[in-house]
Amino acid sequence: MLYTDRVLQEAIDKNPNEPEFHQAMTEILHTLQPFIDDNPKYEKARILERLVEPERQFIFRVPWVDDNGDIQVNRGYRVQFNSAIGPYKGGIRFHPSVSLSIIKFLGFEQIFKNSLTGLPIGGGKGGSDFDPKGKSEREVMAFCQSFMDEFYRYMGADQDVPAGDIGVGGREVGYMFGQFKRLTGLYTGAFTGKGIAYGGSLGRTEATGYGLVYMMENMLSTLGTNFSGKRVAISGSGNVAIYAAIKSAQFGAKVVTMSDSNGYVHDPEGIDIEAVKEIKEVRRGRISEYITYRSNAKYYENGLVWSAPCDIALPCATQNELLEDGAQELIKNGCIAVAEGSNMSTNLAATKMLQNNNIFFSPGKAANAGGVAVSALEMAQNSSRVAWSFEEVDYKLRNIMADIYNSSYATSEQYGMKGNLVAGANLAGFKKIAEAMLLQGAV
Repeated sequence: MLYTDRVLQEAIDKNPNEPEFHQAMTEILHTLQPFIDDNPKYEKARILERLVEPERQFIFRVPWVDDNGDIQVNRGYRVQFNSAIGPYKGGIRFHPSVSLSIIKFLGFEQIFKNSLTGLPIGGGKGGSDFDPKGKSEREVMAFCQSFMDEFYRYMGADQDVPAGDIGVGGREVGYMFGQFKRLTGLYTGAFTGKGIAYGGSLGRTEATGYGLVYMMENMLSTLGTNFSGKRVAISGSGNVAIYAAIKSAQFGAKVVTMSDSNGYVHDPEGIDIEAVKEIKEVRRGRISEYITYRSNAKYYENGLVWSAPCDIALPCATQNELLEDGAQELIKNGCIAVAEGSNMSTNLAATKMLQNNNIFFSPGKAANAGGVAVSALEMAQNSSRVAWSFEEVDYKLRNIMADIYNSSYATSEQYGMKGNLVAGANLAGFKKIAEAMLLQGAV
């Protein structure tokens, strides 16, 4: 049995009932064999066995009091996966779907994503099954403070630097950072995604969405084209989707879809981004309200967003949102390129369908690395007590995304898989981590 297959099976057996983690390991490990074959020293050092086993993982109770005076109890998670190239770095997600499997898959992906940025940050992830939707400001604050009452012991600027994720925006980061500061008495760069008033970085809000579009910009250049006049289908209507839509429009594209968990809107004349921002960011409403702004738009409840004709698809909602039926629609409609704005947007079968039908595809670990890249830039600013302009941050972000693309593409070519950005990104990310682990000994 091949080394990668053996490690994968052992890891699956050791971690039963964790399908998302199994999926992430399968996708990554199956692409690493060519590099392992060329470098038997990594098998001898058991690099893969150490890579799939988190350095530390913990689950903790989060009790809090709601507005009725009743005690509620949620579960918190943090998986500190790998610190070979820097302190653990990865977001905190608040969503009812959060489980250990979800956090481990995200943390495992984060190792490779962070390595691809070229910045000194390791991989980690955390979260809770708490749902901030429908909660009052006081309830959200109470939960965030209770979450930090436990988590603060395991984090810090040189240990573990969390950020936001689904359900965790500037409000939640502020409450958690405030509690961390009260508990430790330290004002350090222990969080990213902070408000500008207290150490945040300009450009962080836009980073993941903008970075996704910068990745697609490079992909389209390889195809001999650009965004101008292209129809872009975007799923989701949160932070990543909104700023991907804004940057796509700035590059001359027409964004034709956005969605939420209830359905999607199709606006063939081009989505009114300001209307979406008012619905989702100001009123915290549903995307179905969009049709009250634009008479030509149509809303499809529980519809398949990838059914809308498009040239480019940017899934920006959640994991496994683009499956075989969606891939078939994109193929049928003549889509030329897909880049994942969410983590593991497609499953393995859908990814292969897209690649086999000559749709240029970039995985999330490469395409959505802009967020963590600017988080690392925020850490650098905090450490040196400086603040860069938006233009400086955006310039660095665009260059980082170009470097990630070029590294992934060149590595795919090196191993005889030219244009397979999934394999290229996995191999490029792994090479740096594996070498660091080898040089540091059996730790």
